[in-house]
Amino acid sequence: MKIRTVAVFGASGKIGRHVVPLMLKRGLHVRALVHRTPVEEDGVESISGSITDPASCRRVVAGADAVVQLATTKEAPDTFFDVSVRGTLNVLEACRDEDIQQFILLGGDAAFGIWFYEQPIPIDENHRHMAYPGYYAFTKVMEEVMVEQYQIQYGIPYSILRSSWVFERDDLLGHFSLLENVNPEEEGHGFGDLDEEVLALVEAGQEHIVVQTDESGWPYHRHIVHIDDVVQAFGRILGNPTAINESFNIAAPAPFDYRQAAEYLSQRTGTPTIDLAIPGYHSFEIDINKARSMLGYAPENDIFRMIDRALQYRARAN
Repeated sequence: MKIRTVAVFGASGKIGRHVVPLMLKRGLHVRALVHRTPVEEDGVESISGSITDPASCRRVVAGADAVVQLATTKEAPDTFFDVSVRGTLNVLEACRDEDIQQFILLGGDAAFGIWFYEQPIPIDENHRHMAYPGYYAFTKVMEEVMVEQYQIQYGIPYSILRSSWVFERDDLLGHFSLLENVNPEEEGHGFGDLDEEVLALVEAGQEHIVVQTDESGWPYHRHIVHIDDVVQAFGRILGNPTAINESFNIAAPAPFDYRQAAEYLSQRTGTPTIDLAIPGYHSFEIDINKARSMLGYAPENDIFRMIDRALQYRARAN
């Protein structure tokens, strides 16, 4: 595919900060919509505006060979619809007037419900859309459906990179931390109602590494992914004719077991572990065989390497 100019929405976000340098390294002309946060990379053509404004979207998309939609919001009731749903629609509408070779959407495993619902078999690309409660998962479903329908209606060629929960730097340590991860904003990322004994540890500032279990004490297992493996997948999708009108699950080489991961982190840090029963969730695994076979996707970061890298990052930062 002859990709020369790429229009990017969400270039300064968590994923955008990493994939924009990849595109520049390939010698592509990157044109980014800038709303609040400027793009720090040299060589990027920045256009001020908002994804909620159709005219802004048309200016960014004009003359582009590929369009990358990374812009999203989390649990923000005042902005989720305008940014994620209407914003994606605005970008797709702008593409109708252009000769776009590829529309890349950053999707998420939230569209498949992950551990909010029973998942008796690994989740592959044919899994039913089933958003879990909240705005974010709902928008992930809506974005994918819109992109697929615009291909059917108007012939816009798409590729969906459906990523697991992305970790970078030392944020994985926060996920296992009792003190750092008691009441997060997004549903499903917290520890629920804590008993008095555990609350006393929190109030006393006594750190523990959490083993998340079901009601019977059996540790959950789940899939996540490192940012470097997401970037690898993006590089294999961009400009690849094999990826046209296809979606790909992107995750770590294998799911991890919370007890095994917590005990490994405990050994590395000397911090004790604590079992927390968090009922109502379900273990799950993401099937990445399609990305492996069609794209040559080869994730390099399992849970143990991710823990090591997070510890190294925190040590350097301190």
